[in-house]
Amino acid sequence: MPEGDSLHRAARRLQVLVGETVEAESPNPRAAATGVAEQLDGRRLEGVEAVGKNLVLSFEGGLVLRSHLRMSGRWTVRDRGASSRGRPWLVLRGSGREAVLWGGPVLELNARAVRRLGPDILTRPPDFDRMVANLRRAHQGREVGDALLDQRLVAGIGNVWKAESLWRVGLSPWRPLGDTSDEELRSVLSEAAGLMRASVETGRAERRIYRHAGRPCPRCRAPISSRGQGDANRTAYWCPVCQS
Repeated sequence: MPEGDSLHRAARRLQVLVGETVEAESPNPRAAATGVAEQLDGRRLEGVEAVGKNLVLSFEGGLVLRSHLRMSGRWTVRDRGASSRGRPWLVLRGSGREAVLWGGPVLELNARAVRRLGPDILTRPPDFDRMVANLRRAHQGREVGDALLDQRLVAGIGNVWKAESLWRVGLSPWRPLGDTSDEELRSVLSEAAGLMRASVETGRAERRIYRHAGRPCPRCRAPISSRGQGDANRTAYWCPVCQS
């Protein structure tokens, strides 16, 4: 699933259309059935921002589009009228460029879901105090790796950066929140924010243990472990020796 850094990069790409009156089209029949394109067609795009794992596009007249990419959606920007195969969910055409949404079946003309999110890990500066407070309000028997993926507590962190930030601070994803100090939580959040900000700026994601199950830990050489975690059974990656 695209994580917060991917959405922030997409928001940057879409800035080229801000201020333009767009033509909107939904070639995909499922997307066309939502009626979103019809309501956006002919409106000026006033702003684009990433909020957690959501892309929020503001149009004249107070219309707001929320896009969530789920597991495999993506936004691309290309020259207007460029040929392509397939049926994108949404095309927003400006005078010379167009934004194209492939997959990403969540298209809503409201931002109610965004209001339920926790603070965005990529906000400048990140509100670590509020994030830690949210984690403290959660059930303290909950595993820290599972809690970090709860977008109501902290928005933007996904499975990649959960694994990488926990490994870098030596904290096990299986540690209960109640056994984790505020300082440790802040360290993990700070690491995640730094890694994700670097990914936004460079377009590269340095992965030391994510999807490296069975390979030697870069720090202690013990084999990296993996198994499902939480109700969603998202795969956790960790070193059983140097993460405690």
